[in-house]
Amino acid sequence: MKPTIYDVAKKANVSISTVSKVINGTGSISEKTKKRIWKVIDELQFQPSIASSVKKAMKTIGLLIPDISNPFMAEVTRAIEDNGRKKGFNVIICSTDNDSTKEDEYIAMLKQKYVDGMIVATGLKNSDAIRQLIESDIPVVMLSRDVPKLPVHTVMVDDFQGGYEAGAYLARLGHRKIAMIVENINIPSIKNRVNGFKEGLTDSGLSSDDLTILYSSLDLDESGQVCLDLLENQENRPTAIFVSTELLAFGVFRAARTLMIQIPNELSIVGFDNSILAKLSNPPLTTVAQPIEEMGDKAVELLVDEITNNKEELKKVMQRVVMSPVLIIRDSTAPIS
Repeated sequence: MKPTIYDVAKKANVSISTVSKVINGTGSISEKTKKRIWKVIDELQFQPSIASSVKKAMKTIGLLIPDISNPFMAEVTRAIEDNGRKKGFNVIICSTDNDSTKEDEYIAMLKQKYVDGMIVATGLKNSDAIRQLIESDIPVVMLSRDVPKLPVHTVMVDDFQGGYEAGAYLARLGHRKIAMIVENINIPSIKNRVNGFKEGLTDSGLSSDDLTILYSSLDLDESGQVCLDLLENQENRPTAIFVSTELLAFGVFRAARTLMIQIPNELSIVGFDNSILAKLSNPPLTTVAQPIEEMGDKAVELLVDEITNNKEELKKVMQRVVMSPVLIIRDSTAPIS
């Protein structure tokens, strides 16, 4: 078998990206380390791939997202791709489907492809994937996800504030029977939205203990059934529902149509994200908007700065950029009648 870059890295006792930098003449690598790596390359008779020799010309960023079919993630991807191209970088898109095995495989693949850096917009459930990123010399930026143990830049929205604004708004409209439907409370961003929503209610004089919280996947059939079960009980039927992400709102719309519940006269709905679906829904969805363009721009800016500067001191100053959401009021909400 032909030796690989993994064999060189293992025998030289360095990371794969360090070998890559030595081969491509990039980064700040000591002469002693360079000599050791070139010696191992000669000993193993390793021949670098064509990809490594043209790496500098390719200028490529890897992007990991949980699900490309999610409209919000599709818009995030477009923002990153547009901003990356403005700075001369191509973007490789990897959709993990929230699968921890895929996370690990994609990160390994991107490292092997010699990408200049990665933007990670998925939860990283796989500890091996997290370890790979920590040990890698490849610049990384987390987007919309917060992994405190990773020494990387982070760009995210203030999820707590977004949830708070939604709770306070529904309270101002006079709603008292309120429910929330969430996809996964174990995701930190979702948990922050729930906690913010609860505090928005309590600061408005309501008891969050009375808040009904239901869980559903993003599958339309499942979320629709969850909403049907919730809304069929006329005695305890909520007059307002807040969903942790907009795809869940369409389960509410479907259930309301089935039960002939009028939106917003009998049921108000507030979403989170402000994807294109919020504007196209019937009625248009009141939602908490994430600044998608600004987030994508900042993520690319931080990553490219680290890639191009190649300064060790830059890597020590990791930025955690938290942007403010905005409540966009449309026709899916109304004062309680």
